[in-house]
Amino acid sequence: MPELFDPDLRQLRRDRAVRGGPVTFLHERAVEDLIDRLDMMMFDKHRALVVGLLSPELAKPFAERFDRLDIVDPSPVAAAASGGSCAGEPTLDVEPATYDAVIALGTLDTAEPLPETLLRLRLALKPDRPLVGVMPGGQSLARLANAMIEADRVSGVTSPHVHPRVDPPALTQLLASAGYAMPVVDIDRVSVRYGDLASLVADLRGMGTTNILRERSRRPIGKAAYKAAKFAFLSDADTDGRVTERFELLHFAGWNPASPV
Repeated sequence: MPELFDPDLRQLRRDRAVRGGPVTFLHERAVEDLIDRLDMMMFDKHRALVVGLLSPELAKPFAERFDRLDIVDPSPVAAAASGGSCAGEPTLDVEPATYDAVIALGTLDTAEPLPETLLRLRLALKPDRPLVGVMPGGQSLARLANAMIEADRVSGVTSPHVHPRVDPPALTQLLASAGYAMPVVDIDRVSVRYGDLASLVADLRGMGTTNILRERSRRPIGKAAYKAAKFAFLSDADTDGRVTERFELLHFAGWNPASPV
């Protein structure tokens, strides 16, 4: 199956985000939820693996709960900033049954192939230990998607701009197919107010989540197309000139069974 995403560009996007000062308000919200989940789970918290970490600050709540924390990130800059190692999720070289928990912080939606990645993470877990994580959902950035459709209409060039996302039922099935017991997926919808398209794009760059699709257009967006996108983004703005964009976060969890699958 052809790859959807460009892994080299993915790394560069995350490198740039860290160097420029990462935008982590969604990550911080996700970490709060993950900590609540972990605190309710009964298991020995000796060693955990965190996959994807844009800022060392995000690791602190996990480090307070585990005796040892290992960090990996597809970006060498992000990995170095957190004292971790650089690795792509599908190629993680981890001894089986090493970790008491695996924590995936928002990168699995662009990890290919995802089914094999989920299986690799499960095998890294000790028996009866959890994977917990978060990834963007399919209802994210609808206003941006509509704005880019308008840009394509004006430019006459059709190009994919917004990443395809897995929906909650599909993610639940992927977890089950990878051998996780008791898979669960919850949805957290976050509304953010923006006064212009540029502010949203700046946030996405700071998160390292701008377009990394292989089939994206390499041509810069023209002035007329960008003007159309800006206008479409602010259509039906409120009286304060702002609009609401929505980010959908899929929180997921599953357990490596106590007995072999």
